[in-house]
Formats: sequence, C-alpha cells, structure tokens
Amino acid sequence: MTARRTVDSPTAPARAGYGALLRTPGAWTFLAPAFAARLPYAMLSLGIVLLVLKTHGSYGTAGTVAAVSAVAQALVGPQTGRLADRYGQAAVLLPSVAVHALSVGALIALALGHAPAWALFLAAAPAGASVPQIGAMVRARWVGRLSDQPAMLNTAFAFESVTDEFTFVVGPVLATAIATQVSPAAGLIAEATLTVAGGLAFAAQRRTAPVRHPRVEGARRVSALASPGVRLLAASFLGVGTVFGAMQVSVTAFTESIGRGSASGTVYGIFAGGSMVAGVLYGMVGWKRSARQRMLFCYALLVVGCSTLWAMPNLVALTIAGLFCGLAIAPTLITGYTLVETLVADGAKTEAFTWLTGAIGLGLAIGSTVAGQLIDRSGPSAGFLVPVAGAGIGLAALVALRRLLVAPGTRSRTVARSAGAAPRGAKIAAAES
Repeated sequence: MTARRTVDSPTAPARAGYGALLRTPGAWTFLAPAFAARLPYAMLSLGIVLLVLKTHGSYGTAGTVAAVSAVAQALVGPQTGRLADRYGQAAVLLPSVAVHALSVGALIALALGHAPAWALFLAAAPAGASVPQIGAMVRARWVGRLSDQPAMLNTAFAFESVTDEFTFVVGPVLATAIATQVSPAAGLIAEATLTVAGGLAFAAQRRTAPVRHPRVEGARRVSALASPGVRLLAASFLGVGTVFGAMQVSVTAFTESIGRGSASGTVYGIFAGGSMVAGVLYGMVGWKRSARQRMLFCYALLVVGCSTLWAMPNLVALTIAGLFCGLAIAPTLITGYTLVETLVADGAKTEAFTWLTGAIGLGLAIGSTVAGQLIDRSGPSAGFLVPVAGAGIGLAALVALRRLLVAPGTRSRTVARSAGAAPRGAKIAAAES
C-alpha cells in the first residue's frame, strides 16, 4: 500500500524558489534534451494544418487531419506512460521516435501528392500515437527525486507547466516561420527532426530516470484512470485542449481572411506567452488556498477569458483578447498536475500525467475539428465559439464533482511495485493531512 500526499489543506507548504529547483543535482542533464524533445508537441498540429491547408485548400480537412493525430496521441499516450512505469522510459522512447519519423515522412509525402483525406488520416494516426510523452516523463523524474520535498515538487510542477507554455510560444512561431518562409512541408520536417534528436538524447539520461515498477506475479495493477479524481481532471483538461485546438485553427483562419496569414504564429504565440508569464508568477507564490479551490478559480478565469474572442473586430483586438485568455491556462494546468499527483500511487504516476496530457490532445482534436467545420460554414469568428463552449463544460464538471479532487489520505489502491519498496508518500501524507 502506498500513501499519497495531499495538497487540499489550506496550510500547504510555501513554494521553493526556481533557483533552488534548478540546482537539484542532475536536473539539467534531462531538462535540456527534454526541452528539445517536447518543442515539437506544439509544432505538430499547426504544421499539419498549414501543410494540408496548402495542399488541399480546406480548413475542415486540415483540422480533421490534425484531429486524427491528436486523438491517436490521446488514446495511445497513456498506454505508453503505463509501459514507461513498468519497463522504463528509454525502452518506450526508442521505438516511439522511430515510428514518429517514418509516419511524419509518410504524411508529408501523401499531402504533397494530393492524396485523398482518408490516406492522410492513415498517416496522421501513427504520427500522433508515437509522439513521445516527454512532459509526463519529466514530471515523473521530478517526483522520483523530490517526493520527500513537497514544496520543491510543487515548484517543479510549476516550472514544467511554464516550460510547456514556452514551447507553445516558440513552437507555433517556429512552425509558421518555416512553413511560410521555406515550404509547408519543411515545418513538419523540422518537427520530426527535433523529436528524434531530443527524444534520443533524453532517453540516454538513464541515471535520472525514475525507478521502474515491474509487474509482480499475483499483484493486481490498477490503471490511474480508476481514480474518480483522475477521471474528473482528465475531463477538465479535455476542455483546456479544446481551447488550444480551436485557437490554432481559428487564429490561422482569421489572419488568412485579412491577408496576414504569416501573423498567425505570432498571435498564437502571444496567447501562449500570456500563459507562460502567468505560470511563472503563479509558481512564485506560496498559496494558502487549497489546490482544489485554486483549480476552480483558475478554470473560471479561463472561461471568462475565452468568452470575448468571437467578438474581436481586428487583429490587434484579437491579440489582446488572446493574451488575457492565455493568462489562466498555465495556472490551471499547474494546479491540475499538482492535484493528480496526490491521487495515484507511485507505480502509476507517469500514466496519470499522460492521461492529463492525452486529454489535452483529445480536446485539441475536438476543438480543431469543430472549429474547422464552423469556419468553413460561417467564417473565422465562428471558430472562437468553441473555446468558451469547451471550457464552460469543463468548469461545470469541476464544480459539480469537486469532492472527487480530495486525496484519499492513507487509503490506497493496490498498485504493483517491487517487493520491499518503501511507501515514499507516507511521510508527506502524514505531514500535510
């Protein structure tokens, strides 16, 4: 039985500083390659949209191909997270990056050859399914190294969310610049190259990898998704994903409609930049409110921020509205990852993180597909109705089922782990309960 720590107490420990976190021995050996490997995550969907839009001329087709990739990632990602918990991260990463490179290459060739949409779907599915779950793996490494330092671990989750947002600042700008200045295919080529190089370099850092939790004969292994709280958080992250997906397609359509197509990456980057700045500041505060209360508040701010996007009359107004919408993204994600880590035992943490990441990807797929269809039928502004609808449904679920976000304390679901392993969360749970 493995106890879980709880962050629902209003007297949770103050956060440690980012400087102290980055001085953790061995941190930079996995952080640097991880950044290179996770940057393509923010390039893949937009790169697909830009390429397919150029070759097939339909926002609906482009959004649907990107959606197929995102759905595949959402469904397969948690399974690779479970395999990483059991067999180790390197064992999962090496075949993943190989499949990803081949799949993206096939997608590029089919798109340039003006293949039918169903053929693009067949290539997009393995391309998305093989995206390395680097963000979840990095968080699992932090948990393995800082499980007895809750203040430092909270800061690590904040740092990771800020890093995610930074990739969403740089990634869209980079993908758009390469696609418009070189060729639409070049954006995806760059994405695949970074995925392979960064993924292999990250996999090579075995000294900082978390302890494997191989299956023990006779022990029952339960999925992280068996936790009602994890399912609720995944549903709420689905809503956040619709914001990402709809924004990518809608911003591209809006800028194209006014003859400023090359500005789409910049506008989306500013949206992500607002999230990144908010995440940095959020991680510096020693919050006295419980994580559950913060989750509800941050998510409500996200809904408010999304509510004005559809009414923006010009590019400047849209950029400002996108900036304010983005301010709520990182705080919501940081709090969600902090909560989910308390709801599962040690042998399922990577899987739990990948369920949240996968939910974002699935929401991105839904958002990009619905927004693309609305844009084709009613114009660019219609696509901006999707973020407020998706986030609104997510908020309603959180409010109605918020009691599920309370960590179960010392009660534990049986998760297989090595014989004799110490219950690493027990001291933390006792200290904070």
